[in-house]
Amino acid sequence: MLMAVLSCFILACFAPWVHRFTGRHSGWALALLPATLFAYFASMLPMVSQGEKLQFSYNWFPGLNIHLSFLVDGLSLLFALLITGIGFFILAYGGRYLEKHRDLGRFFIFLLGFMGSMLGVVLSDNLISLFVFWELTTITSFMLIGFNHEQEESRKKAHQGLMVTVLGGLALMTGLIMLGLVGGSFELSEILAADGLTEHPLYLPMLILLLLGAFTKSAQTPFHFWLPNAMAAPTPVSAYLHSATMVKAGIYLLARLSPGLGGTEVWLLTLSFFGALTMLTGIFLASRATGVKRVLAYSTVMALGTLTMLLGLGTEKAALAAVTFLLAHALYKGALFMVAGILDHSAGVKDFQQAGGLRHSMPKTTVVAVLASLSLAGIIPLFGFVGKELLLEAVLTASSWHIGLTIATVVANILVVLVAAVMALKPWFGPAVETPKKPKDPDFALLIGPAVLASLGLLFGLMPFLADKGLLAAAAAAVYGQPIELYLALWHGINLPLMLSLTSLALGLLLFKVWDGWRQATDFMQRAEKIGPEVIYERLMLGMTQFADWQTKTLQNGYLRNYLITTLGTVIIIVGWALLRVNQLELNLSIQDIRVHEVAVILVLILAALTAVLVRSFLAAVAMLGALGFGVALLYVFFSAVDVGITQVLVETITVLLLVLVLYRLPEFRSLSSTANRLRDAVIAGMTGLLMTVLVLVITGARQLDGISDYFLENSGPLGYGRNVVNVILVDFRALDTLGELFVLALVAIGVYAMIHLRTGALPVTNSDRRAAFNLRRAQKEKAKADETAKASTNQGESS
Repeated sequence: MLMAVLSCFILACFAPWVHRFTGRHSGWALALLPATLFAYFASMLPMVSQGEKLQFSYNWFPGLNIHLSFLVDGLSLLFALLITGIGFFILAYGGRYLEKHRDLGRFFIFLLGFMGSMLGVVLSDNLISLFVFWELTTITSFMLIGFNHEQEESRKKAHQGLMVTVLGGLALMTGLIMLGLVGGSFELSEILAADGLTEHPLYLPMLILLLLGAFTKSAQTPFHFWLPNAMAAPTPVSAYLHSATMVKAGIYLLARLSPGLGGTEVWLLTLSFFGALTMLTGIFLASRATGVKRVLAYSTVMALGTLTMLLGLGTEKAALAAVTFLLAHALYKGALFMVAGILDHSAGVKDFQQAGGLRHSMPKTTVVAVLASLSLAGIIPLFGFVGKELLLEAVLTASSWHIGLTIATVVANILVVLVAAVMALKPWFGPAVETPKKPKDPDFALLIGPAVLASLGLLFGLMPFLADKGLLAAAAAAVYGQPIELYLALWHGINLPLMLSLTSLALGLLLFKVWDGWRQATDFMQRAEKIGPEVIYERLMLGMTQFADWQTKTLQNGYLRNYLITTLGTVIIIVGWALLRVNQLELNLSIQDIRVHEVAVILVLILAALTAVLVRSFLAAVAMLGALGFGVALLYVFFSAVDVGITQVLVETITVLLLVLVLYRLPEFRSLSSTANRLRDAVIAGMTGLLMTVLVLVITGARQLDGISDYFLENSGPLGYGRNVVNVILVDFRALDTLGELFVLALVAIGVYAMIHLRTGALPVTNSDRRAAFNLRRAQKEKAKADETAKASTNQGESS
């Protein structure tokens, strides 16, 4: 199981080389991995369908009780099969769709990394590992959305999605930590099996934080705006992220937590309200849009809202409807997004108003698009119809708000039919419209994915038992928290859900007839968008930038003196006030153990510091600063910190040498500050020194516990296998701290290397280029000097 998840990251490291070796077939070559993983996960289907839960655990940070633990039940297996199954077609599709792109190898790195991250999210049983994979999906999706990074629009939309989901991720991190503390474990399976989560005092704040994380990831209103803007990504990315993966991560989290945190009034009201609002918002905006990918993106927002609403209801029928609708949506939306890519790739069509009559030149694509669109509309005998019937049954039997939710669902279905009709009819039928490219059906690699997904929607509709096979029942049981019986059927007889479905179908087709008039009648939305959540986001970002600009000019103005005055003044006020509030200060003023040579060194330090301040020569000031540093090194040696003393000597030696080397470049010594400023600085310096002295004396006098040094002395050998205690502390006892410092140094080194060596055209990169550039600059300077001389001579002649 661990290798199944990590294999995606491992293959991502070698993806560029695979691409170079296999050329235009690299997508198929890399797609072998998700195909293998699909077969691996499918082998677990018999056990999971019987109600078994498969658990795998590997030590990660044993000292912190953090494990890479994985749980495979119906819900996680359903997601894993969708991620790997659709991922197989996306890799093949993306390899052919972007075969002429110069950065196709980089695309495969990000896509495979995203696939592994999503698998980690849906399979993780540990809260910490779940959050790590969650944030990896954020990072990799940022890379994918901004894949065409040379375009400003792609960068802007990628940053927007990153900002929204990262802010939600911070809330989620806090909520998961609270959940682990409340549940008494960081293993999800143990937490959800515990009782009393909803009665805990931290339930409400914990739930709010968790919902923020899920809502931002799954684009719930008012965070829905980032998802359509993510259409700046290449179409294969949109097809993968918005069909069954990234945007469904929040839905997965809500479904996973539903048995433990659901069932309360706040859960029902919050998820039902925001889910219904997102459903209506998404489909209304989709009904007005004309861009192919934008329509699909808004309809995805609608589907995410529908799933959130169903998870909020918390009933058995709602759980059944949620998993069925989830599968149906993944099939038809993945197919439609790939069809949108085919329209752009083969005909140059990005807007529905640019196309018409393509059924003659693209007959195969037309069949696929119509099948997927019929499933979107919920037309019998497609699997989308089965999902829609269960959806209507769930809202009709809801314990509360059933009337309002039913009305909202019917209205949404009417607009869904309108959108599906636009997808199924507008580009393919009617009079032919001249397109930017000569339209034709694409080759096998581009068509096989949407064809299979759309055909599965038809097959599962005609034979719903094939879609079940125990998987959907097990997934619904994981959502509901109890075993349930699932019976999927294409025909449930003539009942109220069927009547509502037929009504929405008729009204949706009627709206399609007047689609242009509908868009004109809803033009008020263009004015409403000026005060919408995206505008608020942009203003917040602008305000943040303006505030950063102000505080940079005010606080970070480039004057070291101001930095020191601000920092030291703040410390004096805060720490000094805290010391004054202490009733009795115990100062450790014992001087019995001070030896003569230590007093001598201290006097040298004081004398060197005063001399450095008072002398009027740079060289003398540098010499005094060096004496001060070497005196401190002596103190380290006196108190047995030989390693630190050696380090201090090395640093001081290098510093003095560097200062001496740059002295000749400095201007002569001048008194630029006034007497008042110098007095102010002296007062602040004196107060700082006095405060630090008092603070050290108070701390040493108030020590009640034994120092930790004895522990290090005793255990550096047995635990760290070293006699050098300082080195053992850095390498073993403070390994994470040292690792962080090394990581920062590595980043700096990479940045310096990039600035020096990765220069593109603007600077010379070879010795001959450098010589040529130097000669060119010298010639330009000589020419400019000659021009100035000639001009001066001319001016002098005119004056004469």
